[in-house]
Formats: sequence, structure tokens, C-alpha cells
Amino acid sequence: QVQVVESGGGLVQPGQSLRLSCVVSGSGFSLNTMAWYRQAPGKQRELVASITNDGTTDYADFVRGRFSISRDDANKTAYLQMSNLKPEDTAVYYCHYNVFYTYRDKWDSIWGQGTQVTVSS
Repeated sequence: QVQVVESGGGLVQPGQSLRLSCVVSGSGFSLNTMAWYRQAPGKQRELVASITNDGTTDYADFVRGRFSISRDDANKTAYLQMSNLKPEDTAVYYCHYNVFYTYRDKWDSIWGQGTQVTVSS
């Protein structure tokens, strides 16, 4: 079974940086597009950034130029480098992967449990 675990969240001041990590465990699958989402209190979950397995990236307008998504499939890890953080970036950040189970010939959508990012002075 595939599991995804995020880490790296915390409390920072406006203008500071954080790097989130997302580690995938398990076997018998290949990794496809991964993405970072976030959900602030009282708001819907929203897409922050995505990266395909050939490295094509896309960003939400509200983070473009400040955040950078990357992946290291050899180590089944993805990252979200967040710079110039703002109070409105405060949210729980979730890692999401589309995976293909090779032995079952089936796609699946895997979410992590989330990591809290709080930006406050």
C-alpha cells in the first residue's frame, strides 16, 4: 500500500522561508503527477503547485514567483520550497500523488495527512 507523509511545516514570520517534504513509501507502483494543496480554516482545499513526472511545473497565481516545487523520484520524495511567506499562506499543506499500481493495472489518488504552516509575526 502506498503512503505519503509530509513534513517541514511550522511557525515562521512574514518574509521567511520553509521547505516542505513529501515522502512516498510502498512498492509496486509508479509515480505520476504530484501536487501540493493547502486548506486554510473555513476555506476549501486549493491547488498550490503541481509537477508532472517529466518535470513540468505549474503554480497557482498566488504563489508564483515565491514557491518552487520539485521532485526526486529516485528517493520517492517531493518538495515545496516556500519563500517570502505571507500570513495568508497560513494553512494545512497536503501532498498528493497520482500513482499507478503496476501489478493491478490501476490508478489511484494518494493524499498525505497534511502539515501545518503558520505565518505570523
